[in-house]
Amino acid sequence: MIPAARLAAAIDILDQILAGAPAERTLTNWARGARFAGSGDRAAVRDLVFDALRCRGSFAALGGGTGGRALMLGALRAAGTDPAGLFTGLGHAPAELSAAEAVAPVPPADLEALDWPDWLRPRLSADLGTAFAETSALMRARAPVFLRVNVARTDRAAAIATLAAEGIGARPHPLAETALEVTDGARRIAASAAYRDGLVELQDAASQAAVAMVPCAEGAGVLDYCAGGGGKALALAALHPGARITAHDIDAGRMADLPARAARAGARIARAAPGRVQGTFDTVLVDAPCSGSGTWRRTPDAKWRLTAERLDALVALQGEIVATAGRFLRPGGRLVYMTCSLLRAENEDRVADLQTLGWQPETMRRFLPSDGGDGFFVAVLRRDRSA
Repeated sequence: MIPAARLAAAIDILDQILAGAPAERTLTNWARGARFAGSGDRAAVRDLVFDALRCRGSFAALGGGTGGRALMLGALRAAGTDPAGLFTGLGHAPAELSAAEAVAPVPPADLEALDWPDWLRPRLSADLGTAFAETSALMRARAPVFLRVNVARTDRAAAIATLAAEGIGARPHPLAETALEVTDGARRIAASAAYRDGLVELQDAASQAAVAMVPCAEGAGVLDYCAGGGGKALALAALHPGARITAHDIDAGRMADLPARAARAGARIARAAPGRVQGTFDTVLVDAPCSGSGTWRRTPDAKWRLTAERLDALVALQGEIVATAGRFLRPGGRLVYMTCSLLRAENEDRVADLQTLGWQPETMRRFLPSDGGDGFFVAVLRRDRSA
């Protein structure tokens, strides 16, 4: 596909996504139907689409509209490219520019801040304070690809060497002792021996750093209450091989791949059926359902789907989940609350609510993209015995 044809494909895909279609499914459907598109074409179109979703507000301002065509115009102008050379109407290229489209709008001074939903922008600005501008800029770019070294089977140096032998470049990342940042060959990871043999797993560096903060003594019982696919349970099992780890999720389907992943990693993880957790634990980890705002570089379409009403519902759900999960703690045990959110309403405000119920934070940290990984939050709390 020539570059102009890739633009035309991205415009069509974006229009479907903007009309409400899921981004991943729309891209998959396009790739299946576009038999003429090679792997390089599919990757290029995907990048155009995801870049436009990350920068939807600023690209719309530069493109003079909110549809797929305007977003591609804005993307070209943001890159310093004259769109007239690609919007020619020839072959599979997008139609020629209209007289109005040919006039580039004057970009506003706060261009990067436009890439948050209008209703959320002032809230995030207040929550992030002086970090708002830097965070806004970083969230417009693709997120790095990170691997977690399975320290139960190898170390970072050996993992780097194994990956390099298969054409995958990686380097240590300072956010976590298990973290590697992939510098080259990311698309080879899933087929690599290092991944297949359980030496590495895909996991964000901030998520790894948060897991490292989970208190876990030798032989302790740990419940990962909202386990999802089990990434954090696997990370805990590698860091604390003597711990007894149980994974639970209200949707058992999310954990369907966990036995195979655990076998590959050499980890022992029990699974509890939805709503069927038995016994009590020394540590209960709640990686709560949230806005996912810290991960919007990876799932930018989710940024534009979030509403104030949905956020309020998530905050209420977080409170309900923590109240339920806390019942499985042994006296003196620790509750670990996590989200992949940048918002105080889902993070510090939730901890403040827990304090009114007798929970005292021992450790609390917010990770921002400027730390190198996704936006993330973790708090370790212990119940006041007098409460």
